Amino acid sequence: MRLGLRVFFGFFLIAGLSAVLLLKVFLAEVKPSVREVMEDLMVETANLLAEVAVDELAAGSPAPDGRLANQLRRYAQRDVDAVIWGLRKQRLDLRIYVTDAAGRVVLDSGQPSAVGQDYSQWNDVARTLRGDYGARASPYGRHDSTVLVVAAPVLQAGRTLGVVSVAKPVASVQRFIDRAERRVFLAGAALLAASLIVGVAVTLWLVVTVRRLRRYAQQVQAGQNLAPPAVPGELGDLAHAMDDMRRRLEGREQLEHDVRALTHELKSPLAALRASGELLQDELPAADRQRFAAQVLDQTARLQTLVERVLALSQLEAQVGLGERRRVALAAWVDAQLERQAPRLAQQRLTVAWTAREDVVIDADAALLELAFGNLLVNALDFAPAGSTLELAVSTTPTTVRLALRDHGPGVPASVFSQLGQRFFSTARPGSLVKGSGLGLAIARRVAELHGGRLEFEAAEPGLRATLVLPASH
Repeated sequence: MRLGLRVFFGFFLIAGLSAVLLLKVFLAEVKPSVREVMEDLMVETANLLAEVAVDELAAGSPAPDGRLANQLRRYAQRDVDAVIWGLRKQRLDLRIYVTDAAGRVVLDSGQPSAVGQDYSQWNDVARTLRGDYGARASPYGRHDSTVLVVAAPVLQAGRTLGVVSVAKPVASVQRFIDRAERRVFLAGAALLAASLIVGVAVTLWLVVTVRRLRRYAQQVQAGQNLAPPAVPGELGDLAHAMDDMRRRLEGREQLEHDVRALTHELKSPLAALRASGELLQDELPAADRQRFAAQVLDQTARLQTLVERVLALSQLEAQVGLGERRRVALAAWVDAQLERQAPRLAQQRLTVAWTAREDVVIDADAALLELAFGNLLVNALDFAPAGSTLELAVSTTPTTVRLALRDHGPGVPASVFSQLGQRFFSTARPGSLVKGSGLGLAIARRVAELHGGRLEFEAAEPGLRATLVLPASH
């Protein structure tokens, strides 16, 4: 099961059970609470009526046409139309009956009347006559309803003259109970729905965040160098920890790769130096001694160039920004760079097809730009056949300046374009199996990146076109 479904089902189970239990508790408390409030009001009503009945009970049994009897009849006949919090009440449900000190009913507002009946065994009357709180709940009607009866003593000078009982069917307040239960249920359902919405939102956020982390890990595993996704909280800390771990592992792996590659690059010149040194220890003709001494100098220069390029690339990779920028007019600047390579161009009988554009000016670190272009030019010279032409061109777009250099050498397969510019990756020089270190193109690519640009390669047929793409000046 997916992570999102597991999280959602877990949240749904917790929220659902909590909501069900909460609703059950609320609904279980609604009816008893309403009955308690009703009983409280009936106690006050019974005690009020007990005070009203004192005089007639003190004078003897109330007459059927006496004041209290007439008041009870008029009460039963009253018209009422009250809207109580949205529910209409149009009937008086309160029954009032009075018993004497022996528990016999002397007045009754109910129909049929219970006057003359002995209620001394009913809990409301019996307990009140004993001096206790008298109340009872008895079956009422034919619909399994209940009537609640509460009594109060009629007292005079500490003597109990009788009991006044008030009775009210619980069914008369059932609609209030039903409405309260319905409102509680709807509120609970709304709360549960809101909880589920929040749960879905939290689950989606968690799933989206985890998927972003997974996609980031997959892209990094595929070799893409990406910054960790911006994720808040502990997942964001996890993303940065993963990125730090990745960089450390990549740094270690890159270091091991570079050490192996550097060792391989050093083997050839060191072997040549050793062989030449051993031969120079012997007696040799002057011409051979001259040839081996030149080989020592050549291999020493090769080692020096390799070390200088490794140091330069290491400094560039550690650099996080450019040094001093200045405006560089490319026409005059390129002429100066070609002038420095004039001896080697003449030695290989190479010509440069270069059309100067006086209007192209860029903001750049001139020293780094010279380093990058110099390495591109040396790489082109290594692969250009003697007597061929190097094509140098500058083109512009609204956002970039493109400095392209093409040789007419054997070129490289398009399948390795993505590897060009990586340190210690190179192809064999024309006419030999000797490979370069690949550091020159790596330096050029890093310089382009520091300027916010890139290094591109394109098959020229014949040859290879390397393009240094830099941001245009505004």
